[in-house]
Amino acid sequence: MTRVVLGSASSGRLRVLRQAGIDPLVVVSDVDEDALLASLEPETPPEAVVAKLANAKAVSVAAQLPDDVAADCVVLGCDSMLYRDGELYGKPGSAVAARLQWQSMAGSVGHLLTGHALLRISAGVITHTASDTGTTTVHFGQPSEDELNAYVESGEPVNVAGAFTLDGLGGWFIERIEGDPSNVVGLSLPLVQRMLRGAGLSISELWQTSS
Repeated sequence: MTRVVLGSASSGRLRVLRQAGIDPLVVVSDVDEDALLASLEPETPPEAVVAKLANAKAVSVAAQLPDDVAADCVVLGCDSMLYRDGELYGKPGSAVAARLQWQSMAGSVGHLLTGHALLRISAGVITHTASDTGTTTVHFGQPSEDELNAYVESGEPVNVAGAFTLDGLGGWFIERIEGDPSNVVGLSLPLVQRMLRGAGLSISELWQTSS
């Protein structure tokens, strides 16, 4: 039985997979994201930045797996950041940073980038690797001052990429998107499906094994 391992603590990614018929084993990586980002060349393309983070997470998780899981599994590592005006934005980390970010991006357009890394593991050996980045264009609305205050006070935008969600309170302030909505939540189902096919796996088989 092929297990699906999600290398992320994101409740949004877990929810996307579960709603799509897969109940993964969750194993959180121990990657120091700030240190990895600091090690990259300044001219690294934004799509490559999130892909490198996703790959580092997947590799970290693969090294933690017990033998029974590593006998036959797929590890998914993901990382999301917002690209806007030539800059990458991750999790604000504080209410002050979240407020400032929203004040600058209200009424603007950004690109939510999610890096995906897939490792196919058989008998404890990585037999296949794949990496790709999904991109969804996000058109931000303009919350009133009271709305923004309430949103920041809710705590939601502090610890999510780009300081917003599509499937939570932040959805009120998203005018529209262009592209895959699941990618904004943190895991692109169409992209993962293509990566699984490349590893010789079908979604229907994973539905059966996850039930």
